[in-house]
Amino acid sequence: MIVTLNNLTKRFGDVVAVDSIHMQINDGEFVAFLGPSGCGKTTTLLMIAGIYKPSEGEIRFNDRVMNRVPPKDRNIGMVFQSYALYPHMTVLENITFPMRLKKVPKDKMLQRAQQVADMMGIGHLMDRRPGQLSGGQQQRVALGRALAKEPDILLFDEPLSNLDARLRLSMRAEIKRLQMDLGITSIYVTHDQVEAMTMADRIAVIKDGRLQAYCPPGELYDQPRTLFVAGFIGNPPMNFLEVEVVRENGEYHARTGGFDVVVPPERAQKAAGQGKVIMGIRPEDITLADQGIPGEIYVVEPLGRDDLIDVQIQDLHFRLLADPSLNLKIGDPVQVRFNTEKVQFFDPATERSLLWD
Repeated sequence: MIVTLNNLTKRFGDVVAVDSIHMQINDGEFVAFLGPSGCGKTTTLLMIAGIYKPSEGEIRFNDRVMNRVPPKDRNIGMVFQSYALYPHMTVLENITFPMRLKKVPKDKMLQRAQQVADMMGIGHLMDRRPGQLSGGQQQRVALGRALAKEPDILLFDEPLSNLDARLRLSMRAEIKRLQMDLGITSIYVTHDQVEAMTMADRIAVIKDGRLQAYCPPGELYDQPRTLFVAGFIGNPPMNFLEVEVVRENGEYHARTGGFDVVVPPERAQKAAGQGKVIMGIRPEDITLADQGIPGEIYVVEPLGRDDLIDVQIQDLHFRLLADPSLNLKIGDPVQVRFNTEKVQFFDPATERSLLWD
């Protein structure tokens, strides 16, 4: 099923929750809606589901306009953050409930329910009620219920938020594998960039109701189109500083105060001569070196496999990852090297990328 959103807008009084979103989700594709709380991603999902009606624009499933089609006629499966299971029903009754509404014959309904339950690893729990299940088991029941009706589209509204970190990791892998095997067009709402990056074929980044970027995870990470995307994607987040890019003796320099690094021409040319621009560089593209720019350790944050180091260079601060075996301490002098082949440049007025627009 192809899902197309044409200038989709939703207003609640004077508040614009979703602002002219235009995008297409291909048949069998797994797309994540990613953004901070209140950005409009769930509102967009609920319009696709038919729970909210758009203020403007249209929603198409293949070539059919769905704006006025009621939710029950859209053939969607939806998995909620709260699971939304009926506490007085057994697992079997919860899974078969959508099929009962569609008046599916009983033998086919039971066969389908058992098939889905076995696929989800809960086939032995069919007589239990939700209160007798763990959080992970309840999530599997909710997913099984959505799959049992054989939907054209699967919608996920932050389904793993209530699970612990270890269970989130395993459920993430299960949902991704299941979606690939079934080939159902899926839309997954999350504020967790790790979920979006690891699961989705493409990610739609939304801020204040507006679509900031819509592309595969690798492109989103390496070619951020806006300052917001660059700062929101990546953990630890990107370092930013205001510089001026100038050309001297055939080389391009990014400078501010006493800070000066040489930048490759393919990165620097579009930023040169623009006056003050914002330079971004990720922590993994800054390394400690025997020869480099001198600085001092300001803070050390142990993360286990790595230490997150805050290095002060004059009045600037840069965060980078270092090997814990170095036993770095606050106040230690260090030298750092910047991989300037990976730097990003942004227009401070528009916050748009100078490299990728």
